[in-house]
Amino acid sequence: MNPKLILGPLLRYAGDTDATIWVETQTPCEVEVTADGAAHRSPTFAVEGHHYALVRVTGLQPASLYEYSVSVDGETVWPETNSDFPASTIKTTGSDGEMVLAYGSCRVAVPHEPPYTLERGIVKRGGLDDQSFERDALFALAHEMMGSPRAGWPDALLMLGDQIYADEPSPGTMDFIRSRRDPDHPPGVADFEEYTRLYRDAWGDPTIRWLLSTLPSAMIFDDHDVHDDWNASKTWVETMRAKPWWEERIVGAFSSYWVYQHLGNLSPQELEDDELFNRVGEADDATRILREFAYRADREVGGTRWSFHRDFGRVRLIVADSRAGRILTPGKRSMLDEREWEWLREKATGDFDHLLFGTSMPFLLSPGFHHLEAASEAICDGALGRRAAKVGEFLRQNVDLEHWPAFNASFRDLASLLRSVAAGERSEDGAPATTVVLSGDVHHGYLARATFGDGAHNPVYQAVGSPLRNPLGVPERLFMRAGWSSPVERFGRWLARLSGVTDPPVSWRLVHEKPWFRNHVSTIRLRGRNAVLKVERTTPEDAESPHLEELLEHRLA
Repeated sequence: MNPKLILGPLLRYAGDTDATIWVETQTPCEVEVTADGAAHRSPTFAVEGHHYALVRVTGLQPASLYEYSVSVDGETVWPETNSDFPASTIKTTGSDGEMVLAYGSCRVAVPHEPPYTLERGIVKRGGLDDQSFERDALFALAHEMMGSPRAGWPDALLMLGDQIYADEPSPGTMDFIRSRRDPDHPPGVADFEEYTRLYRDAWGDPTIRWLLSTLPSAMIFDDHDVHDDWNASKTWVETMRAKPWWEERIVGAFSSYWVYQHLGNLSPQELEDDELFNRVGEADDATRILREFAYRADREVGGTRWSFHRDFGRVRLIVADSRAGRILTPGKRSMLDEREWEWLREKATGDFDHLLFGTSMPFLLSPGFHHLEAASEAICDGALGRRAAKVGEFLRQNVDLEHWPAFNASFRDLASLLRSVAAGERSEDGAPATTVVLSGDVHHGYLARATFGDGAHNPVYQAVGSPLRNPLGVPERLFMRAGWSSPVERFGRWLARLSGVTDPPVSWRLVHEKPWFRNHVSTIRLRGRNAVLKVERTTPEDAESPHLEELLEHRLA
């Protein structure tokens, strides 16, 4: 690896005629991306002693494929000399008629060798060094791509949260932490510098690095990108803010997320119009600017919109932040602030063949856990008395009762929005052929079909892809599977009704027999008004080379 290029290149955005490529470099420099003989340049910007560039590549042709290279101050640093990987490419969107999106979530960054690749069995504790995580589905996807024609590759990758684990640092990051401080004080990562090491571990493996150099990627955070159970409740936030190490942790989390994940979600036009991006680019050192922004992003509800959208021809992808913008006031909880809701309603139209809605947290959980979460919110608000409210708050934080159903008003608002899109009420041209909610977080995958009221609407699905690499132990799997059982569903509904919660305005059931718990990656293939979802799991650790086995292929429309 050329020492001048610390991380990247990551192909982040690819539109009809333009793209963006992100890099982290060793020193301040000018970064040049060359595609189809044309050079596109950008100086680096500096944050906390690190140097980054997001190069905008323009003047491309729709539905075209371009090989590209990256230079730093005139020296080629990508592709690497004598590389065995295929050339890194930019594939622009356009009128070729088909779009394939790969997606997944929850991926720990541990080595691709035993014991880390061994099968996960019982629940294990003690840090990532002491656990087995089986094969990495993203790593296996890259190997599948390298062994197949370019025409069969996905067109883009959506990562739906827990790209890094700030509260369980990867082995490489733990070594770095031990070299500078006591790893127990504070627990997990402490600041921006340690966050940079998490990203280096997550994206620095040569195979993953190549994959991210050639697949446009969109991503949104979930709790582990910051801290387990981040923003679960008002009490949780107050408890964390009282800790002496929390402010530096949350400032490092938001500022590093902005640099490593958020910037690449924006189109070149959005970057041009982004005031913060322009201020950072103009500053000799943007550390203070970004630290002040990160502090406000944590403290001011409605101050920052992390949600974004991308259009792929006749397909629209909307990705909503379901973590940072929460309103946590008891009795007034909301998954999104009002500004975010307005933006979401504006973007969620039916003017497309397919509408994909990404949210790190599933909209539709197992029916049993849905009712339990809805009940827990009411109980926390005092529906069963003050003593029960204290128990409810304890369970909300310790059993992760904080998904969409635990923000019941928001759940109903989103249900209404999805129904109106699928019924053709938000477009003069009718409804999308499919509306699909893409989510992660829960460490098991499934595909459920939703029905609203009389069912007079086009298909709506919840598709959950989790984990890419972080499988549950056996007892945890049994616990999660129980949520799909009739006894737990009946008990949850009884408790919800006892707590004054009415039945949800939507019903749903799996389109397959049971959820899957192994590491897996999913793809949704869209062509015209047709849609097919495929789920593939990784193979055992002793396979000759990593590859994927089909778990499910289901026609959505």
